[in-house]
Amino acid sequence: MSPFSLDLLRRHPDVEAPELVAVDAADRLLLDTASERLQAGGGIATINDAYGALTLGAAHLSGAAVRAFQDGVVHERALALNAAAQALEGAYRSCRLDAELLDGVSTVLLRLPRSLDELDEIAWSIARYANPDVQVLAAGRVKHMSLSMNAVLGRSFADVSAGLARQKSRVLVASGPRPVDGSAFPRSARYDVGLAAPLELRAYGATFGGAALDPGTALLLPHLRGLAGAPAGTGGPAEIVDLGCGNGAISAFLALADPRLRIHATDQSASAAASTLATAAANGVADRVRVTRDDALSSVPDASAGVIVLNPPFHIGSTVHAGIAHRLFGACARVLAPGGELWTVWNSHLRYRPVLERVIGPTRQLDRSPRFTVTVSTRR
Repeated sequence: MSPFSLDLLRRHPDVEAPELVAVDAADRLLLDTASERLQAGGGIATINDAYGALTLGAAHLSGAAVRAFQDGVVHERALALNAAAQALEGAYRSCRLDAELLDGVSTVLLRLPRSLDELDEIAWSIARYANPDVQVLAAGRVKHMSLSMNAVLGRSFADVSAGLARQKSRVLVASGPRPVDGSAFPRSARYDVGLAAPLELRAYGATFGGAALDPGTALLLPHLRGLAGAPAGTGGPAEIVDLGCGNGAISAFLALADPRLRIHATDQSASAAASTLATAAANGVADRVRVTRDDALSSVPDASAGVIVLNPPFHIGSTVHAGIAHRLFGACARVLAPGGELWTVWNSHLRYRPVLERVIGPTRQLDRSPRFTVTVSTRR
């Protein structure tokens, strides 16, 4: 067996392209910075490791099993594939972001998220559950870092310092966990969306957009009243798929707008799945919103859905990239029954309509603003 190598890691099953990498300079800097500490022993955890560089690298350096939390299920699957490819299947264990991950841990390797709310929830969790001597080494690309990150870490840790930059990357070091009160998550917000009562939104830290009503979703929601009743070919209450459910705004709106509807809300993010569950409960529709954590409908049978609703992401990590939306359109084409419909809202400048026509079928425009376009595509 060849020695462990970061250069052999892949992004698969996530989108792969020449401009998208599985390991970057921040990963390498973080492992180099933590090397002595990792070899000294003690419990080790990684957080936000995208494709396995930190987890497998830490296991290789320490010779010990590592605990890992990844918000995205696609990242969990990529880590598993990379571990198998380098005969390191038993070198780590996937955990939730709680005591399962952090109890007894003295070293945490963290890829800094861009969201300050996500960083706040992570820092609180480490301070709450890890050892009193825990040291957090958090790396990021300098262009995505800000002094606000130091301040957020400072809420949960007494000492926060920054290392020297290398290859446009930097490591923050936090230690001395402070006593913490109850978690501030999920965040909450209320919105008037034309229903009998305001729509209650809930969001955990890593949920994209937090508890805000996304402006694209706000443009889409009034048109979803057209989904009232069972779509053609179904009997009894319809189950509509909310793909990429985020904070649960679409799922809760649909369930509130028509009590006959049942919703299958699905997202690859653990935070989003938890947020949608919380939003459904806050709006009293948890009995009609089924939530799963899945990658691009991989567990849903072919030709089984009558209606899918999608507000596709336009970025992969910190990179603006259309690849993820195209991948989700392909998943919808597989899962939709003939004659089934994909209702979607997308950034107008991305011009997805020709893609939808080719991948799904005939597509009509329902609405358009300077920023967003709402369409319905019928599976041919």
